[in-house]
Amino acid sequence: MSAAQNESRKRSKKRFVSGQQGKRWKGSRELEVGMQGILITCNMNERKCTAEAFNLLNEYADKLYGPEKLQNNKGSSSSEEEEAEEEDVDVALKKEVAQLQSSAGKRERRFQALESGANNVIFIRTHNLEPDKLVHHILSDLHSTKKKKSRVILRMLPVTGTCKAFQEDMLKYLTIFLEPWFKTPHSATYQIAFKARNSSHNKREEIIKSIAGLVGKLNPKNKVDLTNPELTIIVEVIKAVCCVSVARDYTLYRKYNVQEVVKEDAAKTKTDANAAEQRDEHNGGEVEKDKEEEAAQDEEKTGAQNEEQQEVHKDEGGGE
Repeated sequence: MSAAQNESRKRSKKRFVSGQQGKRWKGSRELEVGMQGILITCNMNERKCTAEAFNLLNEYADKLYGPEKLQNNKGSSSSEEEEAEEEDVDVALKKEVAQLQSSAGKRERRFQALESGANNVIFIRTHNLEPDKLVHHILSDLHSTKKKKSRVILRMLPVTGTCKAFQEDMLKYLTIFLEPWFKTPHSATYQIAFKARNSSHNKREEIIKSIAGLVGKLNPKNKVDLTNPELTIIVEVIKAVCCVSVARDYTLYRKYNVQEVVKEDAAKTKTDANAAEQRDEHNGGEVEKDKEEEAAQDEEKTGAQNEEQQEVHKDEGGGE
């Protein structure tokens, strides 16, 4: 190969590399308006939390929806790849295209981890499934089995809708979003769980009051219940994105906390302890009663023996 050809190849490769350095894949890697998924809070270990979340979600998603079917992206034929190996620039291009295709394939996965925009919170984007039903199924199973399946995951909050995190946008969006649960003829008791992260333009009291007024307009029969509501309207604001969902059994499942839901219920534990104490008292009383009856029988038996001895002595005295 001549020096001129070699120099030309080097210049081509240099132009290719310099052109790719400034490029980024346009696909979003963080939470945005229009997405559905699950917000997962953790305790200072987001990487391990992400791994646990994938394991837990895939375990239950396989049960509900069956194993995930991956979409294979078709690449170049093997003969084309062999020809490309002879040219450095073509090989680099092939690798870049393959990486982009691989990234596209990953974005079509059932679960995709994205940046949430807040510390100790990850967002798992979902595709082709209902995150609220999946999360409820997970919490229901953990509550019934009391089997701990994670160490760093704290809460799992479904996100079935997202909008811009400004009060006007939120109320406009929630007016339609909440209709399936609260618009006449539907009605329910409810509470509102609101939290804002890295966002200072929304005041908690104002947002809750506005949402409650909206729910009341949908149906006057909707009533607030902070003790044991049928439904909980979850509103999580992170930066400029508002994540919303309507959850069932929110109180029963300890605010969707996977660590707390596997613990024995305090009221049930107290009831069981009282029952055990009553059984002990009852059994103790039965034992005392049995002892008293045995003592009475022994006393009666002793008295009968004394009487028999007295009769014998009388008979012996009469014979003399």
